[in-house]
Amino acid sequence: MHGTPGAAPPPPRPLDTLQFAMPPMHESVADERRHRKERLAGALRIFGRYGLEDGVSGHITARDPEFTDCFWVNPFGLPFRHVTVSDLVLANADGQVIEGRYHVNQAAFTVHSRVHAARPDVVAVAHCHSVHGRALAALGDLLDPITQESCAFYEDHALYDSYSGVAVDAEEGRRIAAALGSRKALVLRNHGLLTVGDSVDAAAWWFLSMERCCQVQLAAKAAGRPVLIEHRRATATWEQLGGDLVAWINYQPLWREVTRDEPDLLD
Repeated sequence: MHGTPGAAPPPPRPLDTLQFAMPPMHESVADERRHRKERLAGALRIFGRYGLEDGVSGHITARDPEFTDCFWVNPFGLPFRHVTVSDLVLANADGQVIEGRYHVNQAAFTVHSRVHAARPDVVAVAHCHSVHGRALAALGDLLDPITQESCAFYEDHALYDSYSGVAVDAEEGRRIAAALGSRKALVLRNHGLLTVGDSVDAAAWWFLSMERCCQVQLAAKAAGRPVLIEHRRATATWEQLGGDLVAWINYQPLWREVTRDEPDLLD
């Protein structure tokens, strides 16, 4: 747009004419189920892009909106980068397949089903054996408030300070859920990271952000002595950035990118 030198600029556009995405409202259970499945397939594709897959260890679960003690999950053995909506598996809290063509990772349901049971507010749970998450977990450390992003986890994540091998019994899952409590994230010592959210988008964003925060903290400590953000400011930053709605908003560019680049995921 070109104007006359010295002329007054055009008036700003009304705010209600500008686009800003917010979480959708659903008219039916079927619509909400389809939405959650699409977002789950998209999150798995994104995790694959970021190299968070490690063999068959990673999984994301999404609670079914109607059968709330059943969960959609990625098929056992199928690469994240290949998952489509139609590939997703619905399983009950015991890991028994209700709908789908594939097995599920039983270790996933040992943990995820207990977290879902303990947290009815949680729609999605994400857990992968990411590189930097495992490195922090090997140290038995929590995230320090050293960056704006890490403050989103300030006093809102915990350490599960135990390791007993692959989680295959319900009692282990209950202990992990108890360690998580009302928080949004957990460092599983010698294991990796786990995040939750009130949407697939939020749980996925928290995992991606936490993994990056682990990377930054490890790099900063290797280079020197990081300066901590003091408690009052860290708390104020958490209040600004620590909610699931903020996570949902942050995640939308990734969703738009993956659905534009890989629309087959919606099949």
